[in-house]
Amino acid sequence: MLPKIFHTLLIAVEVVFIFNLLIVVHELGHFLAARWRGLVVDEFGIWFGKPIWRRKIGDVWFSLGSVPAGGFVKLPQLAPMEAIEGDTEDRLEPLPPISPLDKIIVALAGPVFSFLLAVAMATIVWSVGKPVHEFDQTTTIGFVKPGGPADQAGLKAGDRILEIDGKPVDRFTGPLHSVTWRIVRSEGETIAFKVQRDGQEQTINSGWEREENPTWKRKSLRKVYIGPQLIPSVGKVDAGSPAEAAGLQIGDVITQVNGKPATDLVVFYEGLGPEYGKPVPITVQRDGKDVSLSIQPSAPLEGSKQPHLGVAWGRMTLIHPSPMDQVADAVMTIRNMLDALFSPKSDVKAQHFSGPVGILKAYYSLFDSEQGWRLAIAFSVFFNVNLALFNMLPFPVLDGGHITLALIEAAFRKPISGRVLEWIQTACALSVLAFLAYVTFFDVSDFFSGKKAVQPPKPTAIESK
Repeated sequence: MLPKIFHTLLIAVEVVFIFNLLIVVHELGHFLAARWRGLVVDEFGIWFGKPIWRRKIGDVWFSLGSVPAGGFVKLPQLAPMEAIEGDTEDRLEPLPPISPLDKIIVALAGPVFSFLLAVAMATIVWSVGKPVHEFDQTTTIGFVKPGGPADQAGLKAGDRILEIDGKPVDRFTGPLHSVTWRIVRSEGETIAFKVQRDGQEQTINSGWEREENPTWKRKSLRKVYIGPQLIPSVGKVDAGSPAEAAGLQIGDVITQVNGKPATDLVVFYEGLGPEYGKPVPITVQRDGKDVSLSIQPSAPLEGSKQPHLGVAWGRMTLIHPSPMDQVADAVMTIRNMLDALFSPKSDVKAQHFSGPVGILKAYYSLFDSEQGWRLAIAFSVFFNVNLALFNMLPFPVLDGGHITLALIEAAFRKPISGRVLEWIQTACALSVLAFLAYVTFFDVSDFFSGKKAVQPPKPTAIESK
């Protein structure tokens, strides 16, 4: 029990560290720009809540809060924030106004620092590699639900999907050029699948369905009920397991079970038969050669329906995309998500986005894997780009709002009155908080429904237990 608790605590520390790093770097950009432009900085704080450490260095208070949730910079000349943050430092005289240019530079510095951190992390990923699961890189169908929309339309296991609604696909999952995203993002009465079957290309129009969910769950998105081809390739072998006893090794591909071809994991498990503890002959491809083995499955472990083999299926490979390709993919992903959100015919709504709880849950899932840091850093590239672009939205209390107000001030050659500005900021702050509360409601509901947040796949996502 103790090692499991230690493992959970370690992951929690890693999640808190990287999440706070991304937020603090953003706030550091504001702080350094404010010091460069000569603005008054009341306080630079890491974390929120009651300070456990606070000291004045020069004319700036530095603090460490008791709630590990990011950081903040108090810049009273940028905009009056008393209505939102509470009273700032007592002053004998009002502060001098600052120029619109200074406001724009200081507000822009946060998103710039987030973007630079994204590039830095993308460079690390380029160097150490990004883990990619082979199951996510195929567009070949391995499973079609009997009686489902795809089955009724005529899609079959073995079909390789080339295009969906005229748009090319190169992977099964993910937010870019993937089969699942194109299905979710479709808007017509039917979905056009261009597939390759037996060397011939053909187009099949499929219907779609949605599951009925309670109101406290996220609205179900379009589904045709197909899955990727899962080749029985060994990604991991547990010590002391039936797979180890059989002589299976990482990288083996099982090609036959009980003398029959094993083209997919579903076929492989069917070939094992219903009896446990009985040796089953298998053939694996290893280093270009066929090797005959015998495996003796044991009864399923609790929570599993499959025989226990002690294998994590699917091989991981490391790819090394350039930093610019990673940043460009992140920008395109965000663009696709916003395009889906604002399209009147799209099923994607605000409730399908994630707030802090969903993001922390995604990080926890990433760290809870053998390639945790590689996956977390790769995901952080997207998160930093998202943080930069989200803060550039033209809403007061966001950086883009400060820039918009500064441009209005420059155009009319006078600042917006303090009372009006405070009212606008308070209204926008409440709107942002309401949105975060809304998406957080669904993030929390995922815990009770057992639904996983949208996130990159774990290396051992498909495992025999």
